[in-house]
Amino acid sequence: MKKFVRLFVLLVLVMVPVLSACGDDASGGGDSGDKYKVGILAPAVTHGWVAAVAYHAESRAEELSDQIEYQIHTSSDASEMTSQLDDLITWGAEAIVAFPQWEGMEVPIQRALDEGIEVVNFDIVIDVDGVYRVAGDNYDMGVQGANYIVDKVGTEGEVVILEVPSAGSVSELRTDGFMDTIEEIAPDLNLHTYATQFTREDGLKDFADILTSLNHIDAVYSLDDETSIGVLQAISEAGRDDIQVVTGGGGMQEYFEMMPENEDIWIQSALYSPAMVKDAVDIAVDLLEGNDVDMETIIPTTVVDRDNYEEFLDDGSPY
Repeated sequence: MKKFVRLFVLLVLVMVPVLSACGDDASGGGDSGDKYKVGILAPAVTHGWVAAVAYHAESRAEELSDQIEYQIHTSSDASEMTSQLDDLITWGAEAIVAFPQWEGMEVPIQRALDEGIEVVNFDIVIDVDGVYRVAGDNYDMGVQGANYIVDKVGTEGEVVILEVPSAGSVSELRTDGFMDTIEEIAPDLNLHTYATQFTREDGLKDFADILTSLNHIDAVYSLDDETSIGVLQAISEAGRDDIQVVTGGGGMQEYFEMMPENEDIWIQSALYSPAMVKDAVDIAVDLLEGNDVDMETIIPTTVVDRDNYEEFLDDGSPY
Protein backbone atom coordinates (compact mmCIF):
# COMPACT_ATOMS: atom_id res chain seq x y z
CA MET A 1 0.00 0.00 0.00
CA LYS A 2 2.81 2.42 0.91
CA LYS A 3 4.43 1.66 -2.43
CA PHE A 4 1.19 2.56 -4.22
CA VAL A 5 0.88 5.88 -2.34
CA ARG A 6 4.48 6.80 -3.19
CA LEU A 7 3.80 6.00 -6.86
CA PHE A 8 0.62 8.15 -6.85
CA VAL A 9 2.42 11.13 -5.31
CA LEU A 10 5.20 10.80 -7.86
CA LEU A 11 2.68 10.83 -10.74
CA VAL A 12 0.98 13.94 -9.32
CA LEU A 13 4.30 15.77 -9.06
CA VAL A 14 5.09 14.90 -12.67
CA MET A 15 1.68 15.97 -14.01
CA VAL A 16 1.41 19.38 -12.29
CA PRO A 17 4.00 21.20 -14.46
CA VAL A 18 2.59 19.58 -17.60
CA LEU A 19 -0.92 20.81 -16.80
CA SER A 20 0.45 24.27 -15.94
CA ALA A 21 2.22 24.48 -19.30
CA CYS A 22 -1.01 23.57 -21.11
CA GLY A 23 -2.85 26.33 -19.24
CA ASP A 24 -0.24 28.92 -20.22
CA ASP A 25 -0.47 27.99 -23.92
CA ALA A 26 -4.23 28.61 -23.93
CA SER A 27 -4.06 32.05 -22.31
CA GLY A 28 -4.13 34.00 -25.61
CA GLY A 29 -3.90 37.81 -25.71
CA GLY A 30 -3.04 38.56 -22.08
CA ASP A 31 -1.06 37.06 -19.21
CA SER A 32 -2.71 33.95 -17.78
CA GLY A 33 -5.81 34.52 -19.88
CA ASP A 34 -6.26 38.20 -18.95
CA LYS A 35 -7.85 40.49 -21.52
CA TYR A 36 -6.39 43.79 -22.63
CA LYS A 37 -7.92 46.81 -20.91
CA VAL A 38 -9.08 49.45 -23.42
CA GLY A 39 -10.70 52.76 -22.48
CA ILE A 40 -12.87 54.81 -24.84
CA LEU A 41 -13.51 58.55 -24.38
CA ALA A 42 -16.17 60.33 -26.46
CA PRO A 43 -18.39 63.42 -26.23
CA ALA A 44 -21.77 63.09 -24.49
CA VAL A 45 -24.11 63.81 -27.38
CA THR A 46 -27.34 61.88 -27.83
CA HIS A 47 -27.85 62.33 -31.57
CA GLY A 48 -26.07 63.12 -34.80
CA TRP A 49 -22.61 62.31 -36.14
CA VAL A 50 -20.77 62.77 -32.85
CA ALA A 51 -23.18 60.50 -30.96
CA ALA A 52 -22.67 57.81 -33.57
CA VAL A 53 -18.94 57.76 -32.79
CA ALA A 54 -19.60 56.44 -29.28
CA TYR A 55 -22.15 53.98 -30.71
CA HIS A 56 -19.72 52.49 -33.23
CA ALA A 57 -16.81 52.46 -30.78
CA GLU A 58 -18.81 50.46 -28.25
CA SER A 59 -20.14 48.20 -31.00
CA ARG A 60 -16.58 47.31 -32.07
CA ALA A 61 -15.46 46.84 -28.46
CA GLU A 62 -18.31 44.36 -27.97
CA GLU A 63 -17.22 42.48 -31.10
CA LEU A 64 -13.71 42.22 -29.59
CA SER A 65 -14.93 41.22 -26.13
CA ASP A 66 -13.05 37.92 -26.30
CA GLN A 67 -9.81 39.94 -26.49
CA ILE A 68 -10.52 43.09 -24.50
CA GLU A 69 -12.17 44.38 -21.38
CA TYR A 70 -13.36 47.92 -22.00
CA GLN A 71 -14.85 50.99 -20.37
CA ILE A 72 -16.53 53.75 -22.37
CA HIS A 73 -17.07 57.23 -20.93
CA THR A 74 -18.83 60.23 -22.49
CA SER A 75 -18.24 63.79 -21.37
CA SER A 76 -19.52 67.32 -21.94
CA ASP A 77 -16.24 69.25 -21.82
CA ALA A 78 -12.46 68.91 -21.54
CA SER A 79 -12.56 69.01 -17.74
CA GLU A 80 -14.97 66.09 -17.51
CA MET A 81 -13.05 64.09 -20.11
CA THR A 82 -9.82 64.75 -18.18
CA SER A 83 -11.41 63.35 -15.02
CA GLN A 84 -12.58 60.29 -16.92
CA LEU A 85 -9.13 59.78 -18.40
CA ASP A 86 -7.73 59.79 -14.86
CA ASP A 87 -10.33 57.14 -13.94
CA LEU A 88 -9.17 55.00 -16.85
CA ILE A 89 -5.56 55.30 -15.70
CA THR A 90 -6.60 54.19 -12.19
CA TRP A 91 -8.60 51.32 -13.71
CA GLY A 92 -5.45 50.11 -15.42
CA ALA A 93 -6.19 50.94 -19.05
CA GLU A 94 -3.45 49.76 -21.38
CA ALA A 95 -4.80 51.69 -24.37
CA ILE A 96 -7.19 54.63 -24.72
CA VAL A 97 -9.19 55.61 -27.81
CA ALA A 98 -9.99 59.33 -27.48
CA PHE A 99 -12.32 61.58 -29.46
CA PRO A 100 -12.09 65.02 -27.82
CA GLN A 101 -14.15 67.85 -29.26
CA TRP A 102 -12.43 70.58 -27.26
CA GLU A 103 -9.05 72.14 -26.76
CA GLY A 104 -7.15 71.47 -23.55
CA MET A 105 -6.65 67.71 -23.72
CA GLU A 106 -2.93 67.81 -24.46
CA VAL A 107 -1.77 67.70 -20.82
CA PRO A 108 -3.97 64.77 -19.71
CA ILE A 109 -3.16 62.84 -22.89
CA GLN A 110 0.54 63.37 -22.22
CA ARG A 111 -0.02 62.07 -18.69
CA ALA A 112 -1.52 58.87 -20.11
CA LEU A 113 1.44 58.44 -22.43
CA ASP A 114 3.82 58.97 -19.51
CA GLU A 115 2.03 56.10 -17.74
CA GLY A 116 2.89 53.84 -20.67
CA ILE A 117 -0.65 53.83 -22.08
CA GLU A 118 -1.11 53.68 -25.86
CA VAL A 119 -3.34 56.53 -27.09
CA VAL A 120 -5.24 56.41 -30.37
CA ASN A 121 -6.92 59.67 -31.32
CA PHE A 122 -9.99 59.71 -33.56
CA ASP A 123 -10.54 62.55 -36.03
CA ILE A 124 -9.41 65.66 -34.11
CA VAL A 125 -5.68 66.34 -33.97
CA ILE A 126 -4.08 66.17 -30.51
CA ASP A 127 -0.72 67.91 -30.71
CA VAL A 128 1.21 65.46 -28.53
CA ASP A 129 4.12 63.30 -29.72
CA GLY A 130 3.39 59.61 -29.55
CA VAL A 131 -0.36 59.79 -30.19
CA TYR A 132 -1.71 57.62 -33.02
CA ARG A 133 -4.48 59.08 -35.18
CA VAL A 134 -7.33 57.73 -37.31
CA ALA A 135 -9.32 60.11 -39.53
CA GLY A 136 -11.11 60.47 -42.83
CA ASP A 137 -9.83 62.35 -45.87
CA ASN A 138 -11.58 65.73 -46.05
CA TYR A 139 -9.69 66.85 -49.16
CA ASP A 140 -10.57 63.64 -51.01
CA MET A 141 -14.24 64.16 -50.17
CA GLY A 142 -14.05 67.29 -52.32
CA VAL A 143 -12.27 65.42 -55.08
CA GLN A 144 -14.96 62.73 -55.10
CA GLY A 145 -17.72 65.34 -55.08
CA ALA A 146 -16.25 67.07 -58.13
CA ASN A 147 -15.85 63.83 -60.04
CA TYR A 148 -19.41 62.80 -59.19
CA ILE A 149 -20.96 66.07 -60.35
CA VAL A 150 -19.02 66.11 -63.62
CA ASP A 151 -19.95 62.49 -64.25
CA LYS A 152 -23.65 63.33 -63.87
CA VAL A 153 -23.96 66.79 -65.47
CA GLY A 154 -20.93 67.08 -67.74
CA THR A 155 -18.26 69.77 -67.98
CA GLU A 156 -20.57 72.77 -68.47
CA GLY A 157 -23.37 74.15 -66.31
CA GLU A 158 -24.19 75.99 -63.09
CA VAL A 159 -22.92 74.58 -59.80
CA VAL A 160 -23.60 75.97 -56.33
CA ILE A 161 -20.93 75.42 -53.66
CA LEU A 162 -22.15 75.53 -50.05
CA GLU A 163 -19.09 76.12 -47.91
CA VAL A 164 -19.11 76.38 -44.10
CA PRO A 165 -16.46 78.90 -43.00
CA SER A 166 -17.21 78.30 -39.31
CA ALA A 167 -16.05 74.68 -39.72
CA GLY A 168 -12.47 75.82 -40.30
CA SER A 169 -10.12 73.30 -41.90
CA VAL A 170 -12.93 70.79 -42.53
CA SER A 171 -14.69 73.21 -44.88
CA GLU A 172 -11.42 74.47 -46.36
CA LEU A 173 -10.15 71.00 -47.22
CA ARG A 174 -13.43 69.75 -48.68
CA THR A 175 -13.82 72.93 -50.73
CA ASP A 176 -10.19 72.93 -51.89
CA GLY A 177 -10.47 69.32 -53.03
CA PHE A 178 -13.55 70.21 -55.03
CA MET A 179 -12.18 73.41 -56.56
CA ASP A 180 -8.81 71.92 -57.48
CA THR A 181 -10.48 68.97 -59.21
CA ILE A 182 -13.02 71.08 -61.08
CA GLU A 183 -10.24 73.32 -62.33
CA GLU A 184 -8.52 70.25 -63.70
CA ILE A 185 -11.43 68.30 -65.22
CA ALA A 186 -14.18 70.88 -65.89
CA PRO A 187 -12.87 74.46 -65.89
CA ASP A 188 -15.88 75.70 -67.88
CA LEU A 189 -18.37 75.00 -65.09
CA ASN A 190 -19.83 78.19 -63.60
CA LEU A 191 -19.35 78.06 -59.82
CA HIS A 192 -21.44 80.03 -57.30
CA THR A 193 -20.19 79.97 -53.72
CA TYR A 194 -22.39 80.64 -50.68
CA ALA A 195 -21.86 80.24 -46.94
CA THR A 196 -24.07 78.06 -44.73
CA GLN A 197 -23.85 75.75 -41.70
CA PHE A 198 -23.81 72.01 -41.02
CA THR A 199 -27.52 71.89 -40.13
CA ARG A 200 -30.64 71.09 -42.12
CA GLU A 201 -32.28 74.28 -40.86
CA ASP A 202 -29.51 76.43 -42.34
CA GLY A 203 -29.45 74.35 -45.51
CA LEU A 204 -33.17 74.97 -45.98
CA LYS A 205 -33.06 78.68 -45.17
CA ASP A 206 -29.93 79.52 -47.14
CA PHE A 207 -30.76 77.43 -50.20
CA ALA A 208 -34.28 78.84 -50.37
CA ASP A 209 -32.64 82.25 -50.77
CA ILE A 210 -30.21 80.91 -53.36
CA LEU A 211 -33.06 79.47 -55.42
CA THR A 212 -34.62 82.91 -55.68
CA SER A 213 -31.35 84.40 -56.96
CA LEU A 214 -30.45 81.72 -59.52
CA ASN A 215 -33.05 80.64 -62.06
CA HIS A 216 -31.05 77.60 -63.18
CA ILE A 217 -28.82 75.25 -61.20
CA ASP A 218 -27.45 71.94 -62.43
CA ALA A 219 -25.77 70.66 -59.28
CA VAL A 220 -25.15 71.49 -55.64
CA TYR A 221 -21.85 70.72 -53.93
CA SER A 222 -22.85 70.46 -50.28
CA LEU A 223 -20.26 69.36 -47.72
CA ASP A 224 -22.59 67.72 -45.23
CA ASP A 225 -25.59 65.36 -45.20
CA GLU A 226 -27.55 67.49 -42.71
CA THR A 227 -27.13 70.59 -44.90
CA SER A 228 -28.15 68.55 -47.93
CA ILE A 229 -31.42 67.44 -46.32
CA GLY A 230 -32.31 71.11 -45.92
CA VAL A 231 -31.29 71.76 -49.54
CA LEU A 232 -33.56 68.98 -50.79
CA GLN A 233 -36.48 70.36 -48.77
CA ALA A 234 -35.91 73.82 -50.27
CA ILE A 235 -35.85 72.35 -53.78
CA SER A 236 -39.08 70.46 -53.13
CA GLU A 237 -40.88 73.46 -51.62
CA ALA A 238 -39.81 75.67 -54.54
CA GLY A 239 -40.99 73.10 -57.08
CA ARG A 240 -37.66 73.26 -58.94
CA ASP A 241 -36.87 70.46 -61.40
CA ASP A 242 -33.60 71.73 -62.90
CA ILE A 243 -31.21 70.42 -60.23
CA GLN A 244 -29.73 67.04 -61.14
CA VAL A 245 -27.25 66.41 -58.32
CA VAL A 246 -26.96 67.19 -54.61
CA THR A 247 -23.84 65.93 -52.86
CA GLY A 248 -23.31 65.54 -49.12
CA GLY A 249 -20.81 64.31 -46.60
CA GLY A 250 -20.76 62.26 -43.43
CA GLY A 251 -22.87 59.14 -43.75
CA MET A 252 -26.33 59.83 -42.28
CA GLN A 253 -28.92 57.04 -42.26
CA GLU A 254 -31.86 59.39 -42.92
CA TYR A 255 -30.02 60.85 -45.90
CA PHE A 256 -29.23 57.37 -47.26
CA GLU A 257 -32.92 56.48 -47.17
CA MET A 258 -33.76 59.56 -49.26
CA MET A 259 -31.53 58.43 -52.12
CA PRO A 260 -33.88 55.95 -53.85
CA GLU A 261 -36.94 58.14 -53.15
CA ASN A 262 -35.59 61.03 -55.28
CA GLU A 263 -35.48 59.51 -58.74
CA ASP A 264 -34.99 62.86 -60.51
CA ILE A 265 -32.00 63.95 -58.38
CA TRP A 266 -28.80 62.02 -57.82
CA ILE A 267 -28.24 62.27 -54.07
CA GLN A 268 -24.68 61.51 -53.02
CA SER A 269 -22.78 61.27 -49.75
CA ALA A 270 -18.99 61.21 -49.55
CA LEU A 271 -18.51 59.18 -46.40
CA TYR A 272 -16.78 60.68 -43.41
CA SER A 273 -18.35 57.94 -41.43
CA PRO A 274 -18.46 57.80 -37.62
CA ALA A 275 -17.93 54.06 -38.12
CA MET A 276 -14.26 54.86 -38.84
CA VAL A 277 -13.77 54.87 -35.07
CA LYS A 278 -13.88 51.07 -35.30
CA ASP A 279 -10.48 51.29 -37.00
CA ALA A 280 -9.21 53.28 -34.02
CA VAL A 281 -10.31 50.51 -31.64
CA ASP A 282 -8.66 47.91 -33.90
CA ILE A 283 -5.42 49.89 -33.91
CA ALA A 284 -5.45 50.08 -30.11
CA VAL A 285 -5.64 46.28 -29.98
CA ASP A 286 -2.92 45.94 -32.64
CA LEU A 287 -0.62 48.12 -30.54
CA LEU A 288 -1.24 46.04 -27.43
CA GLU A 289 -0.46 42.90 -29.42
CA GLY A 290 2.85 44.40 -30.46
CA ASN A 291 2.01 44.87 -34.13
CA ASP A 292 3.56 47.64 -36.23
CA VAL A 293 1.08 50.49 -36.76
CA ASP A 294 1.42 53.74 -38.73
CA MET A 295 1.21 56.86 -36.58
CA GLU A 296 -1.56 58.21 -38.84
CA THR A 297 -4.26 56.20 -40.62
CA ILE A 298 -6.35 58.11 -43.16
CA ILE A 299 -9.48 56.27 -44.29
CA PRO A 300 -10.18 56.66 -48.04
CA THR A 301 -13.47 58.24 -49.11
CA THR A 302 -16.39 56.02 -50.08
CA VAL A 303 -19.14 57.43 -52.30
CA VAL A 304 -22.73 56.41 -51.50
CA ASP A 305 -25.74 56.98 -53.75
CA ARG A 306 -28.91 55.14 -54.78
CA ASP A 307 -26.85 52.38 -56.41
CA ASN A 308 -25.16 51.18 -53.21
CA TYR A 309 -26.86 52.86 -50.23
CA GLU A 310 -28.31 49.57 -48.94
CA GLU A 311 -24.80 48.38 -48.06
CA PHE A 312 -24.54 51.20 -45.49
CA LEU A 313 -27.88 51.01 -43.71
CA ASP A 314 -27.74 50.42 -39.95
CA ASP A 315 -31.01 50.51 -38.02
CA GLY A 316 -29.19 50.88 -34.70
CA SER A 317 -27.12 53.93 -35.61
CA PRO A 318 -28.12 57.26 -34.02
CA TYR A 319 -26.88 59.06 -37.14
